[in-house]
Amino acid sequence: MRKVPFVEDEYYHIYNRGVDKRSIFEDYNDLERFFQSIKEFNSIEPIGSIFENSFDKTRIKQDKLVEIVCYCLNPNHFHFVLKQFVESGISEFMKRLGGYTWYFNNRHKRNGALFQGRFKSNHIDSNEYLLHVSAYVNLNNRFSGKSHRLSKSSWDEYLGKENDCICNPDIVLGQFKDTKTYQKFAIFSLEDIIRRKETEKELEF
Repeated sequence: MRKVPFVEDEYYHIYNRGVDKRSIFEDYNDLERFFQSIKEFNSIEPIGSIFENSFDKTRIKQDKLVEIVCYCLNPNHFHFVLKQFVESGISEFMKRLGGYTWYFNNRHKRNGALFQGRFKSNHIDSNEYLLHVSAYVNLNNRFSGKSHRLSKSSWDEYLGKENDCICNPDIVLGQFKDTKTYQKFAIFSLEDIIRRKETEKELEF
């Protein structure tokens, strides 16, 4: 049982990485499959498999388990900011995403765990924390200076440059004058995080 239980209408930073820091996306097909899982499995009613669901042309929009505020998928780890809509919504959503391991192992002829244990979670208990963690997640794939080719984030959704949207950024963007103001805030926050990490390394002995 988790030390901090998930509560409806509260926000959480959810993250995990590949076991032994291994890649969880070997190519673009893997990345797109995980992204498709995020879209398809975020429904209260179970859908079966993604393959089966692709034939259901009559399926109407389902009520969601969670609200996705932002996300970042990296070659060996991922981040989400989620708001839980229903009881156990986050746990159920992440359990369904765990099915990606079967797809990955089957496709790449491997066995065993893909992710490093249970996913990690932090309760976002203040508005300031929410704003800064949104910047951290949206730009997480740019920590090295540029985005990796096998990464995908909600940054373009926030900037209005993405048509295939899965996020609701209103809780964040609604607190800024316009998109450009948030963009400046997020980039400054990223630069501040990088500076602090570099300082911490310098102080290590």
